[in-house]
Amino acid sequence: MSRIGRKPLKIASGVTVTSSGATVTVKGPKASITMTLPPSVKIDVKSGVLTVAREGDGQFERACHGMVRSILENHLAGVVTPYTRTLDIQGVGYQAALKGRKLGLKAGFSNEVVMEIPAGLQVDLPSATRIIVSGADKQQVGEFAACVRRVRPPEPYNGKGIRYEDERVERKAGKTFSSAG
Repeated sequence: MSRIGRKPLKIASGVTVTSSGATVTVKGPKASITMTLPPSVKIDVKSGVLTVAREGDGQFERACHGMVRSILENHLAGVVTPYTRTLDIQGVGYQAALKGRKLGLKAGFSNEVVMEIPAGLQVDLPSATRIIVSGADKQQVGEFAACVRRVRPPEPYNGKGIRYEDERVERKAGKTFSSAG
């Protein structure tokens, strides 16, 4: 039995979990998240405690058991306090701007890179060089932040690029030239 999968999850006050068939909905004060369960996993909600059970003992069932429990734990936390990921932009002329539900990035290319902000996410720009991505779904927040970073990852020679707030980029020394002579 999965050590992670068999741990019960306590449902916080103000959060409701409903399941109908293979669909689970977690509603909280900040957001609502719906997910579809794999066919080998079932959930049970009784008196403020959520338990995850699997039907078989195969490799796929064991893998899904712990995974579904971890995802539900993240959903239960995310609907109460949203997850955030902060990105910093470094480089001369590099900046970000919001245009409705689109994020425009000037990152050293000839054209501005425009990205659609997915539903369920909130993007804030406290300054032109700082992006804060927040939302109830931990996976969705991390994925969008990674897509933004992928536009111009930090390079090790000048340090330019888009990086996570807590990311440390190892700087390299440039080439040295000597005259042979």
